[in-house]
Amino acid sequence: MNQDQLKRAVAAAAIDEIRPLLASDSVIGVGTGSTANHFIDLLADLRHDFRGAVASSQATAERLKGHGIDVFELNHVGTVPVYVDGADEINPRLEMIKGGGAALTREKVVAACAERFVCIADASKRVEVLGGFPLPIEVIPMARSYVARELVKRGITPAYREGVITDNGNQILDCYDLLIEEPRRIEAELNNIVGVVTNGLFAARCADVLLLGGEHGVERITR
Repeated sequence: MNQDQLKRAVAAAAIDEIRPLLASDSVIGVGTGSTANHFIDLLADLRHDFRGAVASSQATAERLKGHGIDVFELNHVGTVPVYVDGADEINPRLEMIKGGGAALTREKVVAACAERFVCIADASKRVEVLGGFPLPIEVIPMARSYVARELVKRGITPAYREGVITDNGNQILDCYDLLIEEPRRIEAELNNIVGVVTNGLFAARCADVLLLGGEHGVERITR
């Protein structure tokens, strides 16, 4: 299978994973990205089995609405029984780097409110140590240069993602030369830099289940 077929296979596995959790009053969390888009497309067939969804980005919200799935504000929902999203990298402890699509803050908020986090990814995203994929950091615009200088002090090479404005009106710095052997510590340390909204490490709230697509099918991995 090619990568697109692998993404669709894990999306189908996610449908099977969440089906028992759906009820007429259920509002589920849905992530952002190409793999999540496959999930949304398949979720359309179940739209009468649950109430609606909370979206981690405007793009996801529009795709859900296009399939006739009602989209709710998280403030009006509280917790969600399950959140389904992809990853840019994921390690054996199911800690992740996310944010390649610049939706990391909203993704992190929805994940924090989810009782269960199901990550869907193809085998190319699994790594032993995080950091091969540049770590995104969302920053408020006036703090971008300050945050960049603070990152350099820590031996990190930041690059401004030009032309990208997040759904929150902020900017993205992508961090290179960063081998992340202690994701929880690094996540907390970077979030403590003034001007950082959040970073793309999902370690404090990692996935509960990984559905990993490979040449032999979809593997289900739990913590």
